Amino acid sequence: MRVMHVMGGGDVGGAKTHIMNMVTGLSRRNEVMLLSFRAGPFADEARERGIDVRVIERHNPFRAARAMRDLVDEFRPDIIHCHGGRANLMGAMVRRSRQVPIVTTVHSDYKLDYLGNPFKQHTFGAANAVALRFLDFYQPVADRMARTLIERGFDPERIVKIYNGMDFKRPEGEFDRAAYLRDTYGVEVEEGDVLCGIAARLTAVKDIATTVRGFAAALEEAPQLRLFIAGDGEDEEMLRRLCAQLGVAERVTFCGWVSPVGPFFRAMDINLLSSVSETFPYSILEGVCAGCATICSDVGGMPELIDTGENGYIFPVGDDRQLARYMARLANDPALRCAFSEALYDKASREFSRENMCARQEANYRHLLARFHRPKHERESIVICGAYGRGNAGDDAILEAIVQEMRALDPERTICVMSRRPKETRLVYRTNAIYTFNVFAVLRRFRRAALYINGGGSLMQDVTSTRSIWYYCYTLRAAKKRGCKVMMYGCGIGPINRAGNRVMAAKTIDRSVDRITLRDDNSRSLLAEMGVTRPDIRVSADPTIILDPAPREVVSLAMEQSGIDPEGRYIGFGLRNWKGLDAALPEIAAAANYAYERHGLTPVFVPIEFPNDLLPAERVGALLRCPWHAVRTRQPIEVTIGILARMKTVVGIRLHSLMFSAGQGVPVVGMSYDIKVDGFLKYIGSRTCLQLQTVRAEPLCRLIDECVSGALDGEVRRTAGMLREREQENVRCAALLLGLKCEKKDGENA
Repeated sequence: MRVMHVMGGGDVGGAKTHIMNMVTGLSRRNEVMLLSFRAGPFADEARERGIDVRVIERHNPFRAARAMRDLVDEFRPDIIHCHGGRANLMGAMVRRSRQVPIVTTVHSDYKLDYLGNPFKQHTFGAANAVALRFLDFYQPVADRMARTLIERGFDPERIVKIYNGMDFKRPEGEFDRAAYLRDTYGVEVEEGDVLCGIAARLTAVKDIATTVRGFAAALEEAPQLRLFIAGDGEDEEMLRRLCAQLGVAERVTFCGWVSPVGPFFRAMDINLLSSVSETFPYSILEGVCAGCATICSDVGGMPELIDTGENGYIFPVGDDRQLARYMARLANDPALRCAFSEALYDKASREFSRENMCARQEANYRHLLARFHRPKHERESIVICGAYGRGNAGDDAILEAIVQEMRALDPERTICVMSRRPKETRLVYRTNAIYTFNVFAVLRRFRRAALYINGGGSLMQDVTSTRSIWYYCYTLRAAKKRGCKVMMYGCGIGPINRAGNRVMAAKTIDRSVDRITLRDDNSRSLLAEMGVTRPDIRVSADPTIILDPAPREVVSLAMEQSGIDPEGRYIGFGLRNWKGLDAALPEIAAAANYAYERHGLTPVFVPIEFPNDLLPAERVGALLRCPWHAVRTRQPIEVTIGILARMKTVVGIRLHSLMFSAGQGVPVVGMSYDIKVDGFLKYIGSRTCLQLQTVRAEPLCRLIDECVSGALDGEVRRTAGMLREREQENVRCAALLLGLKCEKKDGENA
């Protein structure tokens, strides 16, 4: 692969380290040219590493762009990779005349790059903001920056992530930090001093003032602390005055610009970061490599590196009080510092090495090249329609599962979701999205789509609304008319009560749908009753079965934030408002009290549709004699699944509370309000189902006894495996419609 990297040439700090590590690593297996718009140390160092470096020193941007075009013609790169504002501007100017894909790495928030300098913000910053809109692809360093770009209107399908990486080889040999600090900065440190260091430019975006305020507060509990600030910038005088005002000037050392930074971090016990905006700062990785414990602000990709309380601490941006508490805690606990340092080094060296970064970069290039060179006239996209964007965790889980499976099937295809909240959908699922009822936008998408998926759930029903079944039938007809392959994906059918709706739905499905996969046998029977015969119909499983719970520590943290001990023993409840619930409330409460008194299981109410499901939880809670908990904040789908997986058994009205639990091997007791609940429990061979209108405490307690006894554990585990296996029928059918091969996984039936 031939790659041209383009940079301004004056890059410093993390951006410089990232580019140097990247071009050095890539050059081992690819042809790399580094184009710089300034001569100097960066270009010289790259040459010393054997990189082909070209320098264009032109102040006139038009002449510089002409010179860059000549180099593009000479080198003939497969892809051009820009870094920084000037490189982005040159890339945008060259892109118009050269058919080479251009990707830019977003190293920082371009709106904050010149914070505190209005002139540069409104000149260089504004030019960069405009140039970014004219590039092909964007590569943010960390997920949070990707979210920021999507919020600002950048196409999520043109964004790929990268993470900074470095060589985590620990420095060898003895290191006398007292001598280093005395000889380099003229500072004497005493035995027992705990040294905190921060390496950053002294500018507003780095918010060093928060570090100073936190340090001053921490000294009250840990007077052995000392602070070393490595860096220079326009805020230095302000920070010196702040230290004097807080009375900590004697315990703070301003080191100026430090290079190399390795020895500096070897001298420190704690590495600090207090920025208001970052992506994935190298200063943290350098500290990890040197063996520092780490405290940083909640910015960029730090939550992806640091698990608070496990291998470091993360504090809210600007919260100097929380920073002070963490600094004092680490200062007074040497064993905790050591444990955090080792745990973070183990994770960082495993997941954020330079080799991993370069391998990820090459994979990103291959992905972007495939996207860029796909024929412009080809019908390649997938449009997904369903009850999305309404805050229901079950529907959201269906969408997440379908998107996950379609991307695994063909990563180069674009996806567009019809959603009630398209902005939120773009942000969460990283797909394109249009408003569900923007008919003209929907029809335009159909003209370019290869496949239209009428997404899982029970869309074909008229219990909640006749208008919805009319609309979904309309989209099926419109998609087929405009040349799409049409699939109903892992769905449920019914109930459809009105005779006219049955006739309309049957005719539409027969004429417009190519393949149908169903999540239960009841739905297949209903289609047969309606006279649907033409599409290829298969029984599979709900797509959400494939979703895995969040990591254990993430689920534990979410439970703790809801006041739930992660190590406790619980019975879960997934309730919803529905006709017949009022009469059932005392019976459910009696069963919950029984589970606590007989089995020691504390009730936990887990909402599937937030916040609507909290009301029935509160109503049951008011009738309880035992302690109980509710998850009172909206959680990501994987966290909700993880919480349900911690339950000894789950009693559910909500269908997806039962599906999520059964998929994790947790015994379930259903209280059916709809044929879809009966259908699912019948499909998995469950005997533990009651009708909501006739729920009584005594049979409900008997079913809880059976679930808690362990007698059903083997059957439930087999059911979970069976559902995951059958769910693959959804993917196989989609692959056939797209003309793709779908490899059979081990243990699956053909």
